[in-house]
Amino acid sequence: MPRNNRKVVPQAAQALDQLKQQIASQLGIPNYQGYLGDVPSKVNGAVGGNITRQLVALAEQQLAGGTFPQG
Repeated sequence: MPRNNRKVVPQAAQALDQLKQQIASQLGIPNYQGYLGDVPSKVNGAVGGNITRQLVALAEQQLAGGTFPQG
């Protein structure tokens, strides 16, 4: 089954990587970069869940403020 992991906004890749590093650091996970196949799924899930939580909060703030990204 082919994967569809294309980013909607490719220019955001660096910001997303920085957010991933920041979340991992907050969770006490050192060196969360490169190959992550040996990292337990619980750890990856914690990082991904926190990223999603922060992105949803950001979107809610933008919607509440009436700012909508142009797509």
